[in-house]
Amino acid sequence: MNVEDFRKYGKEVIDYICQYSTNIEERDVAPTLDPGYLKKLLPADAPQSPESFKDVLEDFEQKIMPGVVHWNHPKFFAYFPSGNSFPSVLGDMLSSAIGSIGFSWASCPAAAELETIVMNWYAKALGLPKAFISDAPGSTGGGALQGSASECVLVSLITARARAINELKGQTTVHDSVFLPNLIAYASREAHSCVEKATKMALVKLRIIDADVHGRMRVDLLKQAIQNDVNAGLTPFFVVATVGTTGGCAFDDITEIGKVCRQVSSIWLHVDGAYAGNSFILPEMRVFSAGLEYADSFNTNPNKLLLTNFDASALWVRDVMNLKSALNVNPLYLRHEHMSGVDYRHYGIPLSRRFRALKLWFVFRIYGVKGLQEYIRNHMALAKKFEMLVRKDDRFEVRNDVHLGLVCFRMRTGDEPNHTLLAMINHSGKMHMTPAKFNGRYVIRFCVTYEHACEKDILDAWSQIKCFAEEILRDNQLEISSAPASPEAERTSSEPAAPVAGKPPIKKKLTRTKSLRFSFTRSISREQYQNQSEHLGDGATPILVVDPKTLQQNFQKAAEENERLNNIKNGNTANSNTKLKDISDVDTDEASN
Repeated sequence: MNVEDFRKYGKEVIDYICQYSTNIEERDVAPTLDPGYLKKLLPADAPQSPESFKDVLEDFEQKIMPGVVHWNHPKFFAYFPSGNSFPSVLGDMLSSAIGSIGFSWASCPAAAELETIVMNWYAKALGLPKAFISDAPGSTGGGALQGSASECVLVSLITARARAINELKGQTTVHDSVFLPNLIAYASREAHSCVEKATKMALVKLRIIDADVHGRMRVDLLKQAIQNDVNAGLTPFFVVATVGTTGGCAFDDITEIGKVCRQVSSIWLHVDGAYAGNSFILPEMRVFSAGLEYADSFNTNPNKLLLTNFDASALWVRDVMNLKSALNVNPLYLRHEHMSGVDYRHYGIPLSRRFRALKLWFVFRIYGVKGLQEYIRNHMALAKKFEMLVRKDDRFEVRNDVHLGLVCFRMRTGDEPNHTLLAMINHSGKMHMTPAKFNGRYVIRFCVTYEHACEKDILDAWSQIKCFAEEILRDNQLEISSAPASPEAERTSSEPAAPVAGKPPIKKKLTRTKSLRFSFTRSISREQYQNQSEHLGDGATPILVVDPKTLQQNFQKAAEENERLNNIKNGNTANSNTKLKDISDVDTDEASN
């Protein structure tokens, strides 16, 4: 494809994107296809000869788009928003066209310096403590754009682990791995599952702290858990507080958690604000950011609530030298003469880095802080509208405190009818939502996500939900509410009545199998099933599968038997646990250099 071809086809793609965005409501929100649908439509091998762009674009519409979940649809109420806007798309296009790999200042000075500037803009817009702003007087902190909140949590945990181990080992030459069993991390039961995953990857223990009825970490239990571990000779080293939990958008009390963490010098306090952290751009939401002065690191995702395309997750740390010392690998081929420039390869896991700052720079400049504030306030107002509609219907209840764009609701029945309600909603293709376990009960998460969402979208969705509920409630009795106390929803006499709508068409008969599928079922092991109270819940319906420990034991037995037979065959009965030829054990730090 030459420049003129690109000019022609690029315009066609832009036209396609514009048409898609304009007419997106004509599409179903999510497909009702089965896994493997695409394999039947595409050839088994890549084409040997070039194909026309027209054919490729037609196949995209006819074969790819039917399997797409439309995250920017007005009736997509699942998960959290997928930040998306035209300025961000255009910034990303330029980043892709430039194609720079910004692992160091020397590899792309503009990418490195714009990232520093934009991260400081961002921190100031959110009202973060000056310790996180690199150009603030006396600051040793700063930030970097990572790929996801999961990366931010993992990077913070690895950095905290390195700091704790360095303090424990002192001047000794003992290998770092010796101290791993001594390290303990802590997170709320409502914390994101990426925390649990990060501790598994870092080979450290995680203590899960129960939450109160509002979904906030219980600080008294955190304090007791830390004290118990200190008394047992263990080292508490990492605590995660969450502002805007995934299950119910609850806000942990950072101030009280921070005071507890300050009592133990080895603890690194990380605050995960992947979704709700962006709301601190509103002065009225900064009541929830109180206590950030205690934090060692903080992350939030502009690709969730700041109209910036994935991937873009912002991480700030109080002292960037902690990051550099934990993640620094500096072989000769990456060194350069401009060592005063920022090398962002030391701030995260990957070496290669996209020019992510460009799209965020476009978003800040095209919308301005005021435009972004208006967008978030609209989401908040619409969520409050939906909350009011739910609370006015005695057949339903709201389980969470609605502060931002998420409402967790359920029918006043057992869990099974609510599974069915969610399945009917998702199987209709007209709306899309997800479940969670919040305050011990199965809930349906209704999150305002569309950039241009309006009251009509909320009223239409509620009307359809009620239609499905009426069908279910014919065969199920209501139960007395056990929802936590919550402020009375605002009621006004001028509130328009929700329009009466017919039942959305269901394309296929909703069998029990389909019902489980569309209410989000996943497979887990026997051990996980029996110990669900010890794991971070995701609201999915568990289905038992083979215990992985049994599989591991079988594999180990098979390996040992195979080794025994090979030894007999080769006439070697000696211990086979020897080093491989020409491979020696080398410390990883030495090997990397």
